Amino acid sequence: MIGQLRGVLLKKKPPDLLIDVRDVAYELQASMQTFYRLPNIAEQVVLYTHFVVREDAQQLYGFVDESERALFRTLIKVNGVGPKLALTILSSIDPNEFVYCVMEQNSARLITLPGVGKKTAERLIIEMRDRLTDWHTELPPVSTEFVTNTTASLPHKRLQDAISALVTLGYKPQEASRALNQVDAENHTVEEMIRLALKRMSQ
Repeated sequence: MIGQLRGVLLKKKPPDLLIDVRDVAYELQASMQTFYRLPNIAEQVVLYTHFVVREDAQQLYGFVDESERALFRTLIKVNGVGPKLALTILSSIDPNEFVYCVMEQNSARLITLPGVGKKTAERLIIEMRDRLTDWHTELPPVSTEFVTNTTASLPHKRLQDAISALVTLGYKPQEASRALNQVDAENHTVEEMIRLALKRMSQ
């Protein structure tokens, strides 16, 4: 079991990461919550990891803190929720807000997340409430105020990278493009553009 990696960040293109650990490059996938907190390329990074082994693939997932990894591990225990959907959920909503929605049985908010329909939202609430009791005692209600931005033309490469990342997270290309066209990209990185687009689409 690989529990943690410490090395140099070589590449970050949501949701993929590449980390050099003593001349061995590890490929990982991470949620946008982790991407927002990553250092710059060529800098040192420490990530907690979860290793998934399947018949057709082996995948390593990275997290900036243990609490997000713990939530990821709780999510993949839910019937019908695999690592990809768990990562999408963590990318689309703040972990604190997600836990609050589960504890308050707010299925209406959960079904706004990509890949989460009514039945999945109900399973998340039913199967996770008891497992998140300790989280809930420490979490205040989360504000649902969303960020708005002025429309601006987007540099082609950054636009395509952001759209690609959102499609990987489960959004349709048209939805991703429409949301990003409402984001001012002049002073934002790709990660920041994705974060703002996700907030807009969750309204």
